[in-house]
Amino acid sequence: MHKLKGISFLDSWIMFKRCLLISLRNPEALLMATITPFFLMLLFGTVFGNIADVGSLNYIDFIVPGIIMQSLGQASQHSAMNVATDMTKGIIDRFRSMSISKSAVLIGHTGAGVVRNTISSTVIIITAFVLGFRPHGGFVDWLIVVALLTLVNIAISLIAVLCGLISKTPEGSSGLMFPLFILPFISSGFAPTDTMSGGIRWFAEIQPMTPIIDSIRALTLGLPLGNSLWIALAWCIAIIIIAFTAAAQVYKRRLS
Repeated sequence: MHKLKGISFLDSWIMFKRCLLISLRNPEALLMATITPFFLMLLFGTVFGNIADVGSLNYIDFIVPGIIMQSLGQASQHSAMNVATDMTKGIIDRFRSMSISKSAVLIGHTGAGVVRNTISSTVIIITAFVLGFRPHGGFVDWLIVVALLTLVNIAISLIAVLCGLISKTPEGSSGLMFPLFILPFISSGFAPTDTMSGGIRWFAEIQPMTPIIDSIRALTLGLPLGNSLWIALAWCIAIIIIAFTAAAQVYKRRLS
């Protein structure tokens, strides 16, 4: 009754609660997922303030989207490690002997990752307000920001699940997620791309972080949005489809 095209909503809900409880039983990981973005916001908002020419914008206002994206990459490392732990500790063998939808395990880990990432993003925004972040976006703009960040969270969490599945150790899965922490530096997160040179500027402009960051910045500060939102949505949807399909195939192969 709960199943649709091989997906059991009840199984997915149970797995989501299990993965969330695992996170709550590991307060150190949850603490790192919130403390790290807090100090990043504090560091770039005070010590490194105005390191780039952002025109008439307040540097705090400018860097908030980039810090949010970094925090998502940091928090998602724990999702990858949790998946890798499940795959190496034998719990998956128990699931295989039970009448559980295969996709439920992937959906459960993804959902728990979205919750952790949302907490991390909330910490960033609260810290930014304390440091002087003053957005100008309206209610509808913020609704779009929340919707976009939810899509981004799902995409990054699915990447984390995939990294956890293909890694042989939890530590290795964390290392596979490290590029997501670095990519915001090579984007419009901390400096306008037109101030960069050569290949760095080219890469910064074509990678997915830049349109996502530009969209969040434009919506929160009341700036012209252009076509960055549509590009960001296209990236997110493509990543979600590819990452989920790949994760399902890898999971199926590892169970066989």
